[in-house]
Amino acid sequence: MNTIAVIDYGMGNLRSVSKALEHVAPHSRVLVTADAGVIGDAERVVFPGQGAMPDCMRSLDSRGLRAAVVAAARSKPFLGICIGLQMLFEHSDEGDVPGLGLFRGNVARFAPAAMSAADGSKLKVPHMGWNEVRQDCDHPLWQSISDGCRFYFVHSYYPQPQDPGIVAGSSAYPFRFTCAVARDNIFAVQFHPEKSQAAGLALLHNFAAWDGTVPSRSARNSASA
Repeated sequence: MNTIAVIDYGMGNLRSVSKALEHVAPHSRVLVTADAGVIGDAERVVFPGQGAMPDCMRSLDSRGLRAAVVAAARSKPFLGICIGLQMLFEHSDEGDVPGLGLFRGNVARFAPAAMSAADGSKLKVPHMGWNEVRQDCDHPLWQSISDGCRFYFVHSYYPQPQDPGIVAGSSAYPFRFTCAVARDNIFAVQFHPEKSQAAGLALLHNFAAWDGTVPSRSARNSASA
């Protein structure tokens, strides 16, 4: 039986993620685990997270799971969610803390001076609620999901990849920011698919069936907002 490991390092929304995966992948075994051996043996790995980046990195290391996460991200279908996306980067401005460094780039806070809507009204931070996601490349995890579908966000920070070639999705609040990245066997999202109803369940279903390859990853939209 195919096993999907949901990494438990003490900071993730584990129940919602695991229940959503069980719903979309009834023939898979979904294990919430802090066991590096179980993570290593699983066919697919999900790396969720919520809270503050320094706390997440500290908890990951205190449970001895850093090496297991890095190994999984280099070897098998791997899905990062929310902080689980941010931790893949080199550095976060939240607490001035280093991440895992699997992607080059920084994680930045929404700057108060930039948070104005078109009508001049102020936008709140954290960015919380439903927002459209533009699919910036073709990818197996976008299969059957319409470009511009709405997903659920809760975050104050967002990734700034140095390599534009890894950007798989973007959203606007109010400026356009990266909300999904992909490279080889890794796909990671800033939004919460487990809270995003039909579109989120479709993405999780696609992940549960994904073999980690991207046969024809090509840009879908121009780089301009």
